[in-house]
Amino acid sequence: MEQRKLGRSGLEVAPVVFGGNVFGWSVDQQGANRLLDRFVDLGFNAIDTANSYPRWVPGSLDGESEIVIGNWLKTSGKRNRVLIFTKVGSEISSDRKGLSRRHIMAEVAGSLKRLQIDTIDLYQSHRDDAATPMEETLETYAELIRDGKVRAIGASNFTAQRLKEALDTSRRLNLPRYESLQPKYNLYDRADYEGPLEDLCLKEEIGVIPFYALANGFLTGKYRGPADFGKSAARGSRMGGYLNERGKRILVALDAVSAKHKVNPAAIALAWLMSRPLVIPIASATKPEQLADFAAAADVKLSRDDIEALNAASAP
Repeated sequence: MEQRKLGRSGLEVAPVVFGGNVFGWSVDQQGANRLLDRFVDLGFNAIDTANSYPRWVPGSLDGESEIVIGNWLKTSGKRNRVLIFTKVGSEISSDRKGLSRRHIMAEVAGSLKRLQIDTIDLYQSHRDDAATPMEETLETYAELIRDGKVRAIGASNFTAQRLKEALDTSRRLNLPRYESLQPKYNLYDRADYEGPLEDLCLKEEIGVIPFYALANGFLTGKYRGPADFGKSAARGSRMGGYLNERGKRILVALDAVSAKHKVNPAAIALAWLMSRPLVIPIASATKPEQLADFAAAADVKLSRDDIEALNAASAP
């Protein structure tokens, strides 16, 4: 399968990253084992998680998504076939948040233990922390890279201004730079990324690994009206915000292009993201059969007319 470079990190990633936010929430250990085995067997090689997943679930274990992935890595013996991406910085409790040296050092130790690995391939700042100097955060990451605990670093949910500030700080102090960005970006949610943020990533060769690549499942075509909201207890309630005139127009365009290529709308939505420069989407699945859309997206070749039709239908 095609491998794409992630920024200047030296990491090479297959065209879809598995989103581990479902583990410990809508997918248990046994289900995760099946999903990840199939994901790797299809030729994919990167899994994204965070130390805070899934803290929104009452009674969840500390870093449960990382625990589930770590258990799979140990039992499957496939550590050498995958890249592990995780994050630090989101609030876990009042005294566990941000990007200070103290917090990062404590959390990286916890993540490594839960994941049962020696090195995190991509360690990401989950959210910006204006209260901590950029220098402190980047110097801490430099130490982790020197110690072999981290290979490369990335940012998530950063504005163009703050990402530029971080890149300028790395250059000025000769510190590791953010090699990737995780923005919210998909065929429906385009406005936050396209513009200054995209321009900066293109200029600086920053890899882009967007979350919500399928807009919480809306771009699968599964939700066509209020009667469909009950199809997912976790995501159905979010669909009302997508089912407006623009959203319906996007579904019509997805239907047309997916029919042409004889694949599901989800595959076309992912393929559209893959057609953008530097973009490697993150997508989740709860059933192994859903991974067929990941493989189809990697194989399908959208024409210029396909992309223009999708762009026109989804224009903000």
